[in-house]
Amino acid sequence: MFVAFRTIVYATLFIGFLLIYLPTRVLSSTGIVRPAAIGPPQVAGTIIGTAGVLLALWCISTFVWIGRGTPAPFDPPRRLVIRGPYRFVRNPMYIGAGLALGGAALFYESLPLLAYGGAFLLACHLFVLSYEEPTLKRTFGPEYEAYCQRVSRWWPAARRAV
Repeated sequence: MFVAFRTIVYATLFIGFLLIYLPTRVLSSTGIVRPAAIGPPQVAGTIIGTAGVLLALWCISTFVWIGRGTPAPFDPPRRLVIRGPYRFVRNPMYIGAGLALGGAALFYESLPLLAYGGAFLLACHLFVLSYEEPTLKRTFGPEYEAYCQRVSRWWPAARRAV
């Protein structure tokens, strides 16, 4: 149960800062406010953003219950997580966060927020390449390498045989 508490604290800080506070600063610095009327962009943005949030929450719960750890790099899962959304793509949590940011950008019809989302995903990609993948290879060895052969980094694809 302590793992769940640690995860809630980390996720709240991470989500609060990168996915709520900073995007709010982007919107306020550009003078963009909540739309007066709800139209197709707001409906689509809400659907996309909600899908992203649900995907991220699924990832977080999978880390807790399957991996016995948190999404934090300083408190990672104790087991390799290859179930749940990780069956389809290796980095679904970042994809969920990107969808949440993209949905917010669409809702507010904000190009600066869309640019922030793009910068966020680029930073995630560089972090995955420079830290996460080498660390997972060292920690889980052949099991992680076999997983990489079966599952794509960013785009769900047909499962590859190993």
